[in-house]
Amino acid sequence: MFAAVHAARRGHKVSVFEKNDLPGRKLFITGKGRCNLTNACDTEELFEAVCGDSRFLYSSFYGCSNQDVMGFFEDLGLKLKVERGNRVFPASDHSSDVIRVLTEEMKKQGVILHLNTAVKDVFSEKEGFAVQTADGKKFFGDSCIVATGGLSYPSTGSTGDGYRWARGFGHRVSRLIPGLVPMETEESYVSKLQGLSLKNVTVTIRKGRKKLYEEFGEMLFTHYGVSGPVILSASSRIGDSLRNDKLTMSVDLKPALSESQLDKRLLRDFEENKNRCFKNALGKMFPAKLIPVMVELSGIAQEKQVNGISKEERKQFVRLIKDFRFTLTGLRDYHEAIITRGGVSVKEINPGTMESKLVPDLYFIGEVLDLDAVTGGFNLQIAWSTAYMAACAVR
Repeated sequence: MFAAVHAARRGHKVSVFEKNDLPGRKLFITGKGRCNLTNACDTEELFEAVCGDSRFLYSSFYGCSNQDVMGFFEDLGLKLKVERGNRVFPASDHSSDVIRVLTEEMKKQGVILHLNTAVKDVFSEKEGFAVQTADGKKFFGDSCIVATGGLSYPSTGSTGDGYRWARGFGHRVSRLIPGLVPMETEESYVSKLQGLSLKNVTVTIRKGRKKLYEEFGEMLFTHYGVSGPVILSASSRIGDSLRNDKLTMSVDLKPALSESQLDKRLLRDFEENKNRCFKNALGKMFPAKLIPVMVELSGIAQEKQVNGISKEERKQFVRLIKDFRFTLTGLRDYHEAIITRGGVSVKEINPGTMESKLVPDLYFIGEVLDLDAVTGGFNLQIAWSTAYMAACAVR
């Protein structure tokens, strides 16, 4: 939709083929239905958020920056707001408003939108391209922009069509795996924490002694493992390592305190609760759902009076709080993945135009490319920026 608007504004006759009955089905569910449409950070931070070869996006991010994207939507009458972590949302908190202004602008610019029109194949003609739809019709054009997304949330129409067409044109498609996806854990006690959200914790993931990832933020426990912003971003940084090996995840539940500071904090809490048993003396330290698990893992009898807890027991408990461990065993599937990692090799794409180096006038944009980033609006920024570059380049 973004590419169609910008191409039409440059005088091109544009047709969009959409297999669903409404456009923007996947956009509708982004940001939990609120549409985190970009991130208002400095441009350099956009590059830091990219997993992989961020250099490919140099022309795109400077050609259509996050500020340009915000200006585009504001010019269409969409009021925006910036929240924690520089995440940008429509002020209404409704992703449908983002889709609405895009759809209205497409109509205003004369874009022809073919709904309920699944594309079966795309192939070269002597002078341009032919699109063959599932009902046997053919449409012709001088240029073709592939903006099909990946494999994530297939119910929205993302079923990997673009990868198939790319291979048909001779392009290499790198290995595809779920990205920004929850992870599964081995320990049985994790399911007891289902629904618990932890804020302001530090998550560290290791393979043996090698540190693969570390980040501060928010995480969530599920019936199968872990999720939440820090975990989703971690999955895109370390997903390949989980393919054949289990990894160790450590959560520092009190990263603002050193072990000695935490020990003093425990002493104060125990002093205030000196006539209580251990399990009833931790209300100020942890959320209620976490207490039974921490008591179980501590090795301290839950009915033990806190004034009877030894210094060594207390120090072991401090170490547990600073190093709450799980074993990561795998990624969830595409039905829960926000994005797809892998895609059309960017080595075969012109970074200044998104045009194929193999097939003239063929363009690939957004998630279908081997490009992805952490959470926070960065993946949509990649989509907008690459769409703009292609729209400016079509002949």
